[in-house]
Amino acid sequence: MVQSQEISSLTIGRLAAAGEVGVETVRFYQRRGLLKVPSRETGIRRYGADDLRRLRFIKQAQVAGFTLEQIKELLALDSTQDRSRARKLALGRLEALDVKVAELNKARDALRALAEKCGEGSTGPCPILRSFDGLID
Repeated sequence: MVQSQEISSLTIGRLAAAGEVGVETVRFYQRRGLLKVPSRETGIRRYGADDLRRLRFIKQAQVAGFTLEQIKELLALDSTQDRSRARKLALGRLEALDVKVAELNKARDALRALAEKCGEGSTGPCPILRSFDGLID
């Protein structure tokens, strides 16, 4: 069987494996309207290359931090070729990532300073533990 025939006739298990997700993830995406539920051929649903591309797109968009609702919108925009809306979504996501990166940098710097202070003295409680004192029972 050639590769194109194999991709045009994937079971849900093979689709999930090829997309590096679980079968339940595929079903979840179907319930959310992100993936189609194909009709049954001889009692078994078959998925094709377009389904696999869509599944991989969803996964990559999630890695970029898009929500499932945003991903659904991006998928819908693909057929309309509304580049300005897709760009607006991407720029919004970039803004959110920049905020998160700034927060993470601030947390890293604070923890680095605490770790240095903890190593300076050999008596008394470590500043790291004191800084989290409100969180410790």
